[in-house]
Amino acid sequence: MTIAIEIRFAATYRYDMGNPCQIAMQGRRRMIMEHRIGVVGLGYVGLPLAVEFGKKYHTIGFDINETRINELRSSFDRTHEMDREELDRAQLLTYTTDENDLKSCNTYIVTVPTPIDIFNRPDITLLLKASETVGRVISPGDIVIYESTVYPGATEEDCVPVIERVSGLTYNQNFFCGYSPERINPGDKKHRLPTIKKVTSGSTPEIAETVDALYASIVEAGTHRAPSIRVAEAAKVIENAQRDINIAFINELSMIFARMGIRTRDVLEAARTKWNFLSFEPGLVGGHCIGVDPYYLTHKAESMGYIPQIILAGRRLNDGMGRYVATQLIKMMVKKAHRITDSNVLVMGITFKENCPDIRNSKVIDIIRQLKDFACNIDIFDPFADPGEVKREYGLEIVTSEAGLKPRYEGIVVAVSHDEFRRLDINRYKAPGCVVYDVKNVYGDSDEYL
Repeated sequence: MTIAIEIRFAATYRYDMGNPCQIAMQGRRRMIMEHRIGVVGLGYVGLPLAVEFGKKYHTIGFDINETRINELRSSFDRTHEMDREELDRAQLLTYTTDENDLKSCNTYIVTVPTPIDIFNRPDITLLLKASETVGRVISPGDIVIYESTVYPGATEEDCVPVIERVSGLTYNQNFFCGYSPERINPGDKKHRLPTIKKVTSGSTPEIAETVDALYASIVEAGTHRAPSIRVAEAAKVIENAQRDINIAFINELSMIFARMGIRTRDVLEAARTKWNFLSFEPGLVGGHCIGVDPYYLTHKAESMGYIPQIILAGRRLNDGMGRYVATQLIKMMVKKAHRITDSNVLVMGITFKENCPDIRNSKVIDIIRQLKDFACNIDIFDPFADPGEVKREYGLEIVTSEAGLKPRYEGIVVAVSHDEFRRLDINRYKAPGCVVYDVKNVYGDSDEYL
């Protein structure tokens, strides 16, 4: 604590007595000898980050969700990204809902969600509120690093002015910024924070060096220092926009090949024998990355007078895949002479991806809504999803174990490839003539799949 007091006094005193930029940098150089990190937002991105930093630095994890904080204090992570043993290894990490506790930090990392609204426009409300929080606790010489996905320019054009207004400090004189895009892959136990190369950047060359060194101390895979914050922001959105476009192409192929009576995955298997063929799979594109990030880029482009063509076309196609799957299922049920009204249909999975409890922006909901329009009786089975969260988010009831399933279904949609589903005997739940639409080809002998 003595060191922190001396550092802040030195930074403030020198600012009063000489050139602001030079003096603040002197205070910063002394301060970074001891990083005290505050992570703002403890979701899928923030918690793994706080845990890794908490193994080496005094770290405070801040979140406004009191339930979440109490669970973490008890070494329980409802996202299943961190187990009890991993949480307990972060000996220097503490959790809080009191923003005043963040005042002891000198390096702040913002990891709040950046969703889109119902009109597919970026919603940076949480990002601006987090910036206000930082503005209330920041001190001269401190560094603020953003990890939330944004459009190029958002950090310096939208977030920095908020910090300046609330704190009364001046950017790149009294405080500094960095941007290091998150690369967390929920549910992936192989590609973790320390094993994924990290892009870093800073608002000055010196800060860029500091931010890069900080991340390099916890990321075994190494870092890549981008030449500016805007470059790092742009790199993040095109990573997921590129995947979105490629998946849209494969999804469109699956629609074409379905009309030809050709199985898309048979075609892909043959095409992959060429050394430079890019391997992508068809499927539902939801979640808070691939299904969201491209809209941040298109929003910025449109604000500058350019209307993106390819990116938006890919988004439209992928956003329509849920309705396409439901319609194809109904067509096949009609061909097998099933009565559609009041037919029993089982939808397996509602999370946005396999082995993950995250239901944000799940495109499975589009399948469910379309089937409801056909007046089907729908059971939703997902052992990973939280029933309370599904009820709050979508107004739907779900089944979390086989005990809640009906004995027979006329239609089954395997929407998510949870490992638990692979161990399930789906034949036990088929009515005579049951149609199985296996989106991810989990079972291999279904009537149809993408």
